Amino acid sequence: MKIVVILGSRNPQGQTARAANAFIEGATQAGAEVESFYLPTMNIQRCKQCDENGWGGCRQRGACGGHQDDLALLADKMRQADGVVFATPVYWGSLSESMRAFTDRLRRITRHENGRLGIEGKKAVGICVAGGSGGGAPKCCVDLEYTLSVSGLNLVDLIPARRQNLPMKLGLLRQEGAWFARGASETEA
Repeated sequence: MKIVVILGSRNPQGQTARAANAFIEGATQAGAEVESFYLPTMNIQRCKQCDENGWGGCRQRGACGGHQDDLALLADKMRQADGVVFATPVYWGSLSESMRAFTDRLRRITRHENGRLGIEGKKAVGICVAGGSGGGAPKCCVDLEYTLSVSGLNLVDLIPARRQNLPMKLGLLRQEGAWFARGASETEA
């Protein structure tokens, strides 16, 4: 199985990276090939709402015509993978700005059938890691679930974590990664 991990965190040593790495460890131990992308280090622009109706090429062709950035690369990586993991730190109860920019544009291109090709129905997992009080992780999961579902992904799990429970969640994330690598069977015990 090939898995793409998309991280909305800049810090490769931070809490979100630790959570994603635990998932990756479980997945690779179960035989998966994993490729990770840190959104803040990539060129992902926010949507320009190109035409007078606020849409443009995303609605007409299923591809962004307003930017020449890394959106198409990541969408193609998702299409080539068997599964996708979205890991984001929680900022003010929601997605990081880099994850928001990416998922907002992903949601737009998948409104067209060409944009949905290879993405619709693909299994996905969301990981939302909160620092501070940690109270925003559940709301962030709701935001991520909505956007990924509207994009046509088959969201098989959402994992909220907070700095206070992250050490315990790392073990769960390793198990989740192995389960996901085995095909994320909904009937598996």
